[in-house]
Amino acid sequence: MMMKYVFVTGGVVSSLGKGTTAASLGRLLKARGYKVAMQKCDTYYNFNPALLSPLQHGENFITEDGVAADLDLGHYERFIDESLKGEASITTGKIHTALVERELRGEYHGATITVVPHVTNEIKHRIITAAENSGADIAIIEIGGVAGDIESSPYLEAIRQLKWELGAGNTCFIHVALMPYLSVAGEMKTKPTQHSVKALRAIGIQPDVIVCRTEVNISQSAKDKIALFCNVPVGNVVQNRDASTLFEVPLNLEKEGLAGMVLKTLKLDNPPADLTEWTNMVARYDAPTQEVHIALVGKYVAVHDAYLSVHEALVHAGIANLAAVYVDYISSDELTAANAAERLGSYHGIILPGGFGHRGAEGMMAAANFARTKGIPCLMIGYGMQLGVVEAVRSLLSLPDANSTEVNRLANPAVVAIPRDRVDENDGRQNARMGGMDVVLTEGSRTAAIYGLTMVHERHGNRYEVDDAFLAPLHEVGVDFVGFSADGNYPEVFEIPAHPFYIGTIYHPEFLSRPNKAHPLFAAFIGAAAAHQA
Repeated sequence: MMMKYVFVTGGVVSSLGKGTTAASLGRLLKARGYKVAMQKCDTYYNFNPALLSPLQHGENFITEDGVAADLDLGHYERFIDESLKGEASITTGKIHTALVERELRGEYHGATITVVPHVTNEIKHRIITAAENSGADIAIIEIGGVAGDIESSPYLEAIRQLKWELGAGNTCFIHVALMPYLSVAGEMKTKPTQHSVKALRAIGIQPDVIVCRTEVNISQSAKDKIALFCNVPVGNVVQNRDASTLFEVPLNLEKEGLAGMVLKTLKLDNPPADLTEWTNMVARYDAPTQEVHIALVGKYVAVHDAYLSVHEALVHAGIANLAAVYVDYISSDELTAANAAERLGSYHGIILPGGFGHRGAEGMMAAANFARTKGIPCLMIGYGMQLGVVEAVRSLLSLPDANSTEVNRLANPAVVAIPRDRVDENDGRQNARMGGMDVVLTEGSRTAAIYGLTMVHERHGNRYEVDDAFLAPLHEVGVDFVGFSADGNYPEVFEIPAHPFYIGTIYHPEFLSRPNKAHPLFAAFIGAAAAHQA
């Protein structure tokens, strides 16, 4: 079967939920037996999100092959339950870098580089290459930004060209637009959607399906009006009303018939969807038998998207435990040993997520100390795990000056540092261990029991490592390292067996958690937190 392409664009305003719409469609197509791949085209000039502040752009999602990508790829992976590669993340920065490097190698032979054809050709090449490499039946590509933006213009021109190059029946264009409801007038307004589609049509793109984001139900007359003025069949106007949870969106879009519209446009069969597993998961989410309150102590709590995958993994774990999980974000800048009891004492569990730099480190260590000494379940990830180890060395080995060189480059002793053989002063990115890697767990350890395995595969994104010189002394005081890299060079997991739940991982388990398949560590953490309140 020839590869089919679905392009998802947005209009009127940003943050409409294009990514959720695209991911939901992916789930519906997969439920019909199609293999689905997904891509995101971001219009910013940064090379990748790793160079953006979490306070501006949210988290960096790490792909299996070790690329820092837009957080939307996390949505995609969680919804379609497939691992995506770094090539699924396209940015304007990557496009322009490729063109400049090509020019410097003399490949253009002195020709003038222009948006058309050079930029658009590079965009098309990356979209097609990523889709074909995936081996999927259908590729869904989300175009960032809003129709009419200057930044998104090259991408819209590129996909306009692809429609004709790929031929009839091989592409489907979905436009997601806002339909505001004026409560004072009691009216749904269609003009913003009409003008958004007009902006698309002005550059030669005619949507096949229009998804209307709305707070209230859309009347049939409003759908008729949109169909008339936007030149689409009445049956191809879809309502996507605000939902109480993202998990309901695929089910709502299934009721609207979105997948059927797309498959008809692509000239593909529309078999019945098997959404049993997803429906059962939503039912469990809607019927919790207990509440669990978690404190997330981090550096970037002003923007919750900075910890999006962690938050979602906690929710997944709640579903697995029939628990409603409530997460409070606590700034590590404001936390001290003196106020830790007041700020954290009422929570059933504490999580210390990833991060970088020196700011807020002492607050995270204060949280680790409080959880360790008070028997509160605590899960530490990445940067949080490293600081958990530093806290243990300070408190249990009586080395108050111990630190990570990321926090204090003159730390003595340095418990956490970049290994000497990985130091590269010219390119910090080369120092990191990125992507999916095997981790060997100690048989008989609590962590191995949680997984039910002694060899696991997890996503990594770390430059700094724990110095193994501290492993034996920590073992003597009850802190055991029970996970190591497959080559044995790097400590990966530590736990305190005598504690109800005190586990730290250098890797990021949140990236592998799924709504219908909670990550074992998160599921065990929420289970321990629920038991702690009993």
